[in-house]
Amino acid sequence: MAVLGYGLPNQACADLAAALVRARRLDDAVLAVAVMRRLKFRPAFSAYTVLIGALAEARRPERALELLRQMQEVGYEVGVHLFTTLVRALAREGQVADALALVDEVKGSCLEPDIVLYNVCIDCFGKAGNVDMACKFFHELKAQGLKPDDVSYTSMIWVLCKAGRLGEAEELFAQMEAERSVPCAYAYNTMIMGYGSAGRFEDAYKLLERLRERGCIPSVVSFNSILTCLGKKRKVDEALSLFEVMKKDAEPNSSTYNIIIDMLCLGGRVEEAYRILDEMEHASLFPNLLTVNIMVDRLCKARKLEEAYKIFESASQRGCNPDCVTYCSLIDGLGKKGQVDEAYRLFEKMLDAGHNANPVVYTSLIRNFFIHGRKEDGHKVFKELIRRGCKPDLTLLNTYMDCVFKAGEVEKGRMIFEDIRSYGFLPDVRSYSILIHGLTKAGQARETSNIFHAMKQQGFALDARAYNAVVDGFCKSGKVHKAYEILEEMKEKCVQPTVATYGAIVDGLAKIDRLDEAYMLFEEAKSKGIELNVVLYSSLIDGFGKVGRIDEAYLILEEMMKKGLTPNVYTWNSLLDALVKAEEINEALVCFQSMKEMKCPPNTYTYSILINGLCRVQKYNKAFVFWQDMQKQGLVPNVVTYTTMISGLAKVGNITDAYSLFERFKANGGIPDAASFNALIEGMSNANRAMEAYQTTVYQLSSSSCSWNFLVPDEG
Repeated sequence: MAVLGYGLPNQACADLAAALVRARRLDDAVLAVAVMRRLKFRPAFSAYTVLIGALAEARRPERALELLRQMQEVGYEVGVHLFTTLVRALAREGQVADALALVDEVKGSCLEPDIVLYNVCIDCFGKAGNVDMACKFFHELKAQGLKPDDVSYTSMIWVLCKAGRLGEAEELFAQMEAERSVPCAYAYNTMIMGYGSAGRFEDAYKLLERLRERGCIPSVVSFNSILTCLGKKRKVDEALSLFEVMKKDAEPNSSTYNIIIDMLCLGGRVEEAYRILDEMEHASLFPNLLTVNIMVDRLCKARKLEEAYKIFESASQRGCNPDCVTYCSLIDGLGKKGQVDEAYRLFEKMLDAGHNANPVVYTSLIRNFFIHGRKEDGHKVFKELIRRGCKPDLTLLNTYMDCVFKAGEVEKGRMIFEDIRSYGFLPDVRSYSILIHGLTKAGQARETSNIFHAMKQQGFALDARAYNAVVDGFCKSGKVHKAYEILEEMKEKCVQPTVATYGAIVDGLAKIDRLDEAYMLFEEAKSKGIELNVVLYSSLIDGFGKVGRIDEAYLILEEMMKKGLTPNVYTWNSLLDALVKAEEINEALVCFQSMKEMKCPPNTYTYSILINGLCRVQKYNKAFVFWQDMQKQGLVPNVVTYTTMISGLAKVGNITDAYSLFERFKANGGIPDAASFNALIEGMSNANRAMEAYQTTVYQLSSSSCSWNFLVPDEG
């Protein structure tokens, strides 16, 4: 009604709002309500409720909340149902504090919270990861004299299962069963899924049997729940057996067949997947686009690209035209296999077919171009995305930044991080983790502290990956004490440290010779059941080797091999370096032989260590044998190897080979040091090759990059 007594009839107002909502013109509907209010009309109650419901469904809870406040302003009594709608919408968007404030508003008013509101709170706060809050609402509803219904129990059981609190879920399920004469199939399916997710399949099967004992035939949903979990645990044969058993109780549906096809394709068992596909068609359940997308995606992940292409090409013949998802899977599969040009051609074909490119496909193209050394093409794809008007999402920006840092473009990586805000996003935990990791790898780890402080100020809940980036940054910048503090913080916040956490700190301690502390941390990781890797063992071996504690290094190597881990080239090089520095050259040669027997290819550094060691004990001819072997392996000697070998050959009187190496070194752009010149000049002089010695001396004097520390003959 208008102030002057005139106004838009309530039904007309409601119809207008409903029509705009049906046409998905929500902003126009909001505008219409605003115009009515400016003209002093009171919009219809149902216009508000329809619009609030539509905005909540469209994931726009802030605007929906504004309309709820308008309703209160114009004198409408807002019921619990509308509050419940908004609580659900806010919690779903992660706005937990605002959702809780609305619940408190209901409690503080004359409204009585009903079972639906409590059920929504249990479900929404559980999904947001706030398990304790969900439990609080479950107990509160009982304290308010309300009786939990099937939805209350099932939601709470699901929340506990998802949080890994299976014991509490079992207790609640038993309590529900005791109260119910007729079993709740939905609750049974939830509990079955909980057991399956935890890998407790025997308990899941027992629950199925108990359902039968209580007079209920297990539904296809029950079986699909277990099959899904078996697929996630890669128990394909067990899933196939259950698939046959289920046919006695329930008729498989499209979801059942898709679950089986999914796990078979992922396991590379393509022929069996085709057999299930045929069986699906015989059951008059013709493969849909979801089936096609599952097969293409899983076959690509299993690197069965030819098979994926066959499914892709035959999809149209089966009445399932590939959509954007189908194209994206195949483009990503081709890119990951290194066929980036074919991937880009398929991308162009996708555009020609009328599909819009989305951030997912652009992310795949950028990542795969960078991974396969085509960074310029990766940059071009990003520019093309902007030119086509496709707005990047945060995942794409994070991926692009990660690729750029790994390509060594540090300043460009920083710039992408700064640009995230200009695209309408705030950097998330992954953004900051990538920044720290990128700067650490570029030798700029000292900035870790400031970035970590910024993350804290933003109020981020760091996950293990983010903490690991921070720990690595502190260790690389020599702030191991800070890394220790982060480790303790992880424990306090119940974030499980990983092998990467312990590995970074062990390596940091080993590099500053705090070996006993490093070893204690190593033992702590083992006691916590963390599966240690080659990197962590190698860090300890390197640390003990550098301080001459070779026996302990050998013991760690032995333990590592007993665990079934194979030493890598870094492990062997660490041990070889320690033996050479201890002048245990014969033991080093035995170690080198073991390395080759274990099929670990030596690298340039391996040969440099051995050549240097042999020259140090004056076994120059043996060193030259390794030099020649290095050449046969196609390895390029570094500056240290060249200068060591030149000096060694000259000292033993093999001037011809020494001079040949000297000339090759210069031809390859190498700059000889004073030691190489002095050894070569002295060798030439001793071999009565005075003119060559003189010419080499002149070259040394004329070389601006070489120190003038040439050999001066003794007087007298």
